[in-house]
Amino acid sequence: MQIDILTLFPEMFQGPFSTGLFQRAVSRGLVSVELHNIREYTHDRHRTVDDYPYGGGAGMILKPEPIFEAVEALQVDWSTREKAETPVVLLTPQGHPFSQQIARKLSEHPRLILLCGRYEGVDERVREHLVTEEISIGDYVIGGGELAAMVVVDAVVRLLPGVLGSEDSSEDDSHTAGLLEYPHYTRPPVFRGWSVPDVLVSGDHSRIAGWRHEQSIIRTLERRPDLLDRAELCVRDEELIERLKQPH
Repeated sequence: MQIDILTLFPEMFQGPFSTGLFQRAVSRGLVSVELHNIREYTHDRHRTVDDYPYGGGAGMILKPEPIFEAVEALQVDWSTREKAETPVVLLTPQGHPFSQQIARKLSEHPRLILLCGRYEGVDERVREHLVTEEISIGDYVIGGGELAAMVVVDAVVRLLPGVLGSEDSSEDDSHTAGLLEYPHYTRPPVFRGWSVPDVLVSGDHSRIAGWRHEQSIIRTLERRPDLLDRAELCVRDEELIERLKQPH
């Protein structure tokens, strides 16, 4: 996968993109990330990328010219079909809430272009005529889209084939099937008097799978009951939820 990131602060990405799982994915040729400074696509002596909003108001707005020129420069080597299929994603508090489902959808593309918003936002013509998707990582405001882009890239890259040690590693992750992940335990079997559940050391993989699924439902009901409305549930799951909702 090729990921192009348009930003005013490319230096922000050096640490996160040079360590851990992401660095291994790059070294193995599974993903390539290119950082593009939007200022490089300006033509005035001051390399101006923002201006005051028409109609007045606080803050500055990112100008459309350098953003359009940057995206179009990245698209020039791609065929017409690939241009149309390459998402141009704006990271903005006004976007759709980011989710595991959106991450999986994005991971299916051979290329992504991420645009990091800044200041009071971008000229609306960028939204209307250039951006294909708008994504928010939460109902809060941060200094710019760079941190949001890091979150999106991390979530997408770990879904690419070959990135994780096991192809099944992401299948049980929270939100993958609409539920939160079940509890995990490791050695020692007893710590400060607290024991690992017997089922996990039973060696019965069918019972273990059933226990884990049940615990995912219980944890989701306790912490994120809103997710159950969209989760893939069978009749037994729904019966369990109804029993859990009953007063003891």
